[in-house]
Amino acid sequence: MLNSRFSYSALQRVARAGKPHKLLPSSRRYATLSTFFQHEPSQPSIKTELPGPIALQMRTDLNDVFDTRSLNMLVDYKKSHGNYLADPDGNILLDVFAQIASIAVGYNNPHLEQASKDPAMVRSLINRPALGNFPDAEYAEILRTGILQAAPPGMNQVFTASTGSDANETAYKAAIMWKAQQNRGGPEVEFTPEEMSSSMLNKAPGAPNHSILSFHGGFHGRTFGSLSTTRSKPIHKLDIPAFDWPAAPFPKLRYPLHEFEAENTAEERRCLQETEKLIQEFHNPVAAVIVEPIQSEGGDNHASPAFFQALRELTLRNNVLLIVDEVQTGVGATGKFWAHEHWDLSIPPDMVTFSKKAQAAGYYFREPSLRPNKPYRQFNTWMGDPARAILFRAILEEITTKDLVAHTAKTGKYLFDQLEQLSSKYPGEILNLRGKDRGTFIAFDSPRRDELIKRAKSSGVNLGGCGDRAVRLRPMLVFQEHHANILLEKLEDLIRQ
Repeated sequence: MLNSRFSYSALQRVARAGKPHKLLPSSRRYATLSTFFQHEPSQPSIKTELPGPIALQMRTDLNDVFDTRSLNMLVDYKKSHGNYLADPDGNILLDVFAQIASIAVGYNNPHLEQASKDPAMVRSLINRPALGNFPDAEYAEILRTGILQAAPPGMNQVFTASTGSDANETAYKAAIMWKAQQNRGGPEVEFTPEEMSSSMLNKAPGAPNHSILSFHGGFHGRTFGSLSTTRSKPIHKLDIPAFDWPAAPFPKLRYPLHEFEAENTAEERRCLQETEKLIQEFHNPVAAVIVEPIQSEGGDNHASPAFFQALRELTLRNNVLLIVDEVQTGVGATGKFWAHEHWDLSIPPDMVTFSKKAQAAGYYFREPSLRPNKPYRQFNTWMGDPARAILFRAILEEITTKDLVAHTAKTGKYLFDQLEQLSSKYPGEILNLRGKDRGTFIAFDSPRRDELIKRAKSSGVNLGGCGDRAVRLRPMLVFQEHHANILLEKLEDLIRQ
């Protein structure tokens, strides 16, 4: 959808700057380019080696006071616009990773900039409330007009948090308190003296041995509770004590899907059977199952809607909660606002956690029994941030005004179709392409993944990896077909080299 504030002459300048690439079919050549950003570059521009001399010096300076070993690149955010990142040396990159999938509507988005100047935002920033004790008198209105406007179907309450890990951690607490409350006989039953004294020794019955079941390949955060459910990479978990919690197999689908329907159905059935067996037999009783709609850090692993429908039925049958971790998949990236909407569940999940593109964090829920029976049981000083809630409201306004979820579904279809053609042309280079009908939440395996990502950056495209050899695409909701064409050109160039 074209923003009416942008002039026709500006669009002409953008269109003239986009030159067709000789390797691309005419369907992928740049036509007249619309844009959501007046000052967005028309294409990448690389002036130095990456990192350049200024960035190298700045990195050395930063490393004196901050660990830079995981640094991807230093960014000049003043000069970054829309889908493009700038670095201190003046290099401009098309960003198809978006701050690990956490930027929804582009760098220096004008609507978000305007929202940041709202007096309510300023008050929240300079007087950051301890929300559990001293919430802003307007906080209910902030939530109802923002975060709760985005609530998944069937959900009408939220517990706000600070990060994705924090969102999952507090969801686990809610689930375990719910299960203990059931075992105790209901929310009105008081704690016994034995429960209170044993909890101070980290022992049962006050500190029961309930567990949260997660899936192999899943990633749910790096705090202690969330880390106990993370099963993606050893580097996250090494040296850290963990809860004795179960992990079920997640389906390992074969691609292309239409050629392996029987095998994939059997694989999903096997994983579901093992999941139910763990719920019924694991020595630490399971209070909840947590699952990502698409395992992101673990390699962009997918399962069918039928798998998740059966998982929902399985959790109901065994009286455990279903937590859907939408930290990375939520807020429009899959062509629906929440990825689990693709499943067509008859009964919604019990909790949905969110963060990243929302620029806020927390979990949605619907059952009043998921509120602890006493105050201070689900509590910390900040309990989220009203400034971030206001920002999420502005993001929602931008998404709604520009119809960005539908836009992302359309752009994702175009990008997937073009990648499918590239995959057929270079079958040894683009493997296991996945994400069909999931917006721009697309990935493929590469036999030389790390080299490909490094060379893509040097050519002006910032990509991300996950799992052992997956290239994951995480563009923003303002990513358009002409951005896709640039990405496709660069990929084909790199593959051919």
